Amino acid sequence: MTGTSTGGIIALGLGAGLRASELVEMYSHRGAEIFPERGSVRRNLQAFRNLVHYYYERNALENVLLDVLGAKLLGDSIVRLCIPAFEGRDSEVFVFKTPHHADYRVDRLEPMVKVALATSAAPTFFRPLEHEGYTLVDGGVWANNPIMLAVVEALICFNLERDQIDVLSIGCGDDPYIVSEAQLNSGGKLAWNDVIFAAMRLQSLSATNQARLLLSPAAVRRIDPPFPAEPIALNDFRRSLTELIPAARAIVDQHGDQLARDFLSTPAPCYRPQPMT
Repeated sequence: MTGTSTGGIIALGLGAGLRASELVEMYSHRGAEIFPERGSVRRNLQAFRNLVHYYYERNALENVLLDVLGAKLLGDSIVRLCIPAFEGRDSEVFVFKTPHHADYRVDRLEPMVKVALATSAAPTFFRPLEHEGYTLVDGGVWANNPIMLAVVEALICFNLERDQIDVLSIGCGDDPYIVSEAQLNSGGKLAWNDVIFAAMRLQSLSATNQARLLLSPAAVRRIDPPFPAEPIALNDFRRSLTELIPAARAIVDQHGDQLARDFLSTPAPCYRPQPMT
């Protein structure tokens, strides 16, 4: 199981033994602590300050994660996990892994809370996490959709053929990036200041298509909620609560029975971590 940013938090919660319903409750009841609603004047002042400073302190997010994940370590996970981050001191990709292979010996001792804070340290929203000599940034910088991370991990760690792998990939909505008239005609830095959104979307599309080419189109199920007419900001807790939860329920009504047959009908063998050596 792999996830980036909020997907990483969900994966860690499941690895900690929480039910999906408990994670929904965490988001719906405590999201406002992490992304507090502000009046228009304060919101405008904060947006101006955000030009030169990160938007939120990390304390609220850390407190929620501590309440939910407690003192559990990555090695306590009941499922195999790969959680990506970006290491900014040496400019390297970074993946936290449970001890599901004999070579993975170090990350098992990492607190789940720290892993969650690392993968969700979104630039401009939160300060990078300085931890154990690393400077860690949101994994979405390079693995906004980490589907190929999971596929490659399954192939290199276990004696599997490609036709033995089925993938369920859950997204946050497909946000098309359309080149504007300003970008087309002037092409300056101001016009292209949001090009990171194109990079993130295209990385996700590329990863999904690579997985389908490698495994077969039928082996990869990608589920995305319909994208709203007006994009939902990453920190817009109120719209996320009122619009995304009903969208998720509609998707479950549409696809749930088939997904249950494909992915939940046969119990998986119990995951046992590799022993310490």
